[in-house]
Formats: sequence, structure tokens, C-alpha cells
Amino acid sequence: MDKNTEIKLVGQPIIKQLLNLVDRTSFKRLVADHQSDRYYKSFKSWTQFVTMMFGIFSRCDSMSELCEGMRGMQGKLNHLGLEKSPAKSSAGDGLRNRDSSFFESLYYDLTKRYHSFLSDSQTYGLTIKELFIVDSTTIRLFTDILKGVGRNPKNDGKKKGGLKVHMLIDAHQSTVRFVKITEAKMHDKQFLKHLELPEFSTIVFDKAYNHYKQFAKWTSNNIHFVTRQKSNAVYRVVETIVDTAGIKNKAMVYRVQIIEIDFKENEEVKTLKLKRVCYRDEKNRHFVFISNHLDLDANEIALIYKKRWGIELLFKKMKQNFQLHYFYGENENAIRTQVWCTLIAQLLLTVIQKKIKTQKAFSAVATLIRIHLISMLDLIELLKSTNRSWLKKHPEQMPDLFSS
Repeated sequence: MDKNTEIKLVGQPIIKQLLNLVDRTSFKRLVADHQSDRYYKSFKSWTQFVTMMFGIFSRCDSMSELCEGMRGMQGKLNHLGLEKSPAKSSAGDGLRNRDSSFFESLYYDLTKRYHSFLSDSQTYGLTIKELFIVDSTTIRLFTDILKGVGRNPKNDGKKKGGLKVHMLIDAHQSTVRFVKITEAKMHDKQFLKHLELPEFSTIVFDKAYNHYKQFAKWTSNNIHFVTRQKSNAVYRVVETIVDTAGIKNKAMVYRVQIIEIDFKENEEVKTLKLKRVCYRDEKNRHFVFISNHLDLDANEIALIYKKRWGIELLFKKMKQNFQLHYFYGENENAIRTQVWCTLIAQLLLTVIQKKIKTQKAFSAVATLIRIHLISMLDLIELLKSTNRSWLKKHPEQMPDLFSS
């Protein structure tokens, strides 16, 4: 007998099934640690968290839309631990004033809880045990609050501005370890000084973050990095280890050198020794990488930089599947809170996707949950079922496109 693949009804809406992934005991402990309910009589931390999750999963564009949407599900709010839908003024005040560090701690608590589900096979083949990736993404909004970046474009074009979200992610788990939100005009390399990295760890980033003084500090602290060399970099070749012509249309390292780069620190000229790796991919594109890990194999240096695309995928997921074009509040704390809550939403979807081993893409999972957010459907059955398996169970329902 064929397995029954019909989607079953359950006693809880899908949003409640997702929120069940958040341990309430741990949540209450964080509330006590941060005293985040101290000045709130009705709009408690859990109420704000549920409100933000509803808005993010349903992709509401404003606080008004969010609160009106929750008002329409009054009969199901008891499932979420709420007595009534929040007022727009209360939700706005909570977003502005409740410290975003509470939601930051909640995110990290969830990453620890679901550590086993978050291991990423994309880092297989590396000998590096602790690998971190740094990058930033610019979100266009609030140019009058957070200044834009770059020059004003010609032909009345819009300036790319608003805020810049800098992230440090754990490459082995694809989870965020540190976030800093700045004005979009801040140069990327200024973000590096805020990082606290463990000894013997490795960090990878693009050439926009090149900062020789910071590189020297990391080297003295046994912290390694991999990045691309700028085309206008001035350096001296100390030793050439490998120098070959290479093979066309074959990915390979064709030159490896030990170089020295001079930089100034407190008006004193200092020298930094680095390994320079020239690499050509299958499309005959040339890349030049530099690293202070002089003993690391050149091919692994190239592979480490390739893993940097993991953070690009994270940004892509955030921007395509969640609402980061419109923010529910206009001060920095509100923006920071929404970013952390978006990361929590993405984490919960990643956990459920990996937990049930669905073949659906992350975007398909996010879309299904958005459409059926308050439906009383079994979330696991919804994500596991396919149109093909349903038609196999109910062949009589297959439409005849050629019938008259």
C-alpha cells in the first residue's frame, strides 16, 4: 500500500510549530538576565518576539501592516501565548526601546542549542578547524538617518546608502558570530578592529578589508587570514617557491611567493611578511591571494578563499526571503533588533529544513511557510510532500489539458 502523503491538519498554526523550536525555559532565563521586561506591563519580550516573527515570516512592510495582520488572527493568538494582538504604539515603543542585545543573545542561544543541525558540508576538505568569514551588505533606506556611501551618481541616479551590516560568520556552521551595523559610508576595513578572534583561528575576507596594520597585529597574536591582494599593492619578492606557466582551462596554482610589504605605524615603517598565491580557475580568471599563514599549502589558501562565498549565500537568503527592504522602526536599536530577529527566523527555517531532510530549496520552504503561516497544517508533512507524490495518491485529480 502506498504511503499516505496527504498533508494532515494539526491543532496548532504553522507559526506556533516554528516557535516551538525556541525553548521557553531558556527564553525566560534570557529575559531575567537582560531584565528586558522590567519596564513593560503588557508588551513583554515574548510578545515582541512573536510579533517580530509574524512580521518577518509573513514579509509585512510596516508596523501597521504587521499589527493589522495579527489582529485578524485573534482566535489563534492563544496558541502563541498572547491574549490579544499588540497595539501599533506599544509595538513601536518596544522596538525602539527594548535593547536589541536581548535578541542577539537569543540568536546565540539558539545556535548553541541546534549546533548538531548546523554543520556545513561546504567546509569539507579543509584542515582549518576554526574558519571565519567576514563581509558586509548594504541596505538602501533611511538616507536621512544613516548616511549613504560613495559619490552621488550621474544622471540623477540614486545613491547607494542607508545602513551597512557587517557580519562575521562561522564557516563550519554558517551561523553569525558577530554583527555590527554602521552607516553605509563607513569603510569596510574599520570593522576589523571590532573583532575578537581566538588564537590559531583563520579569517577570510575580500580585498576591501585590506588593512596591513591590522594584519600585523593578527600575526603577532597567532591569528591567520586569507584575502585577495589589491592590484596596486607595493611589495618585494623575497622568495619564489612555485612558478609555472599553468595549463589553460584547468584550475590550478601557478605561482607561489614569499613577499614583504611595508606599512606605517606611529610614523615608524614596519615590514610584514606574507605568502602570495597566484591562482587561475577553469574560466582562465586570475586571482592573487595573500596570507600570513606561511606554512599553509597554497592550494588550501585558494580553497579557503573560495569558501568565502558562503557568506554571500547567507546575505542572498536574507535579502531574497525576508523583508529587509522595509524596517519597522527608524532608530538604530529598532534596525538592529529587526536584523537579529531576521537572523533568528533564518536560523529556525534552516533547522527545520535540515531536521526533516526536505529536498525543497530554502526559498521554497520560506515561501510555503509565508503562505500557510496561520494554517492548521502539519509543518513536517507540508515541507515533505510534493505535487508528484500527491498525484500518485490521487491520479483522478490530474488535469487533462487537452480535453475539449
